[in-house]
Amino acid sequence: MRPKVAILTRTALLLALALLFQSIRLLIPIPPFLSTFLIGSLMNSCFLIAADMVGAGPAIVLVSLVPIVAYFQQVLPLPIFIIPVALGNAIFIGIFLIGKKQKYWMKILAAAAGKSIFMYVAFSWLLTFIAIPAKIAAGLLFIMSWPQFITGIMGGILAGMIKRRLTLL
Repeated sequence: MRPKVAILTRTALLLALALLFQSIRLLIPIPPFLSTFLIGSLMNSCFLIAADMVGAGPAIVLVSLVPIVAYFQQVLPLPIFIIPVALGNAIFIGIFLIGKKQKYWMKILAAAAGKSIFMYVAFSWLLTFIAIPAKIAAGLLFIMSWPQFITGIMGGILAGMIKRRLTLL
C-alpha cells in the first residue's frame, strides 16, 4: 500500500512542478525563442525525473497531460497537435528507460534524438493536411525540430544534477 501512495504523491508533485514550469511564459514575459529553450529544458527534466523515480506508467500520464494544458494555454494552436507532442514526450522517456544498461549520457542523446526526429516528422506530416497560416506553420515546424534535441539534452543534464542531489538526501 505504501509504495503506491509514494508513487502517486511523487507523480502529483512532478505534475504540479511541470505545470508550474509550463506556466512560466504566462507569468514572466520571456521572448518565445528563449521560452522554448528554458521551458522545454525544465519540462524534459521533469519527464526524466518522473520516468526514473516513479516509472513508465505514471510518467506517461505526466507527458500526456502536459500538452493538453499547453493547448489550453494557447501554446498549441490546434487540439490535434496534442497527440504528436504527447507521443514525442513518451518516446523521449521510453528511449531513456529502454537504455537502462547504457551510460546516462548515451541514453539522453538517444532519447533527445528520437524525440526531435519524431516531432519534426510528425509535424511535417500533419501540416500537409492542416491548413494554418504559413508563418504559424513555419514557427511550429521550427520549434519541433532541432530545439527539441537541445532541450532534451539540457533537460537530461538538469535531471542528472537533480537526481544526484536527491540521492544525497
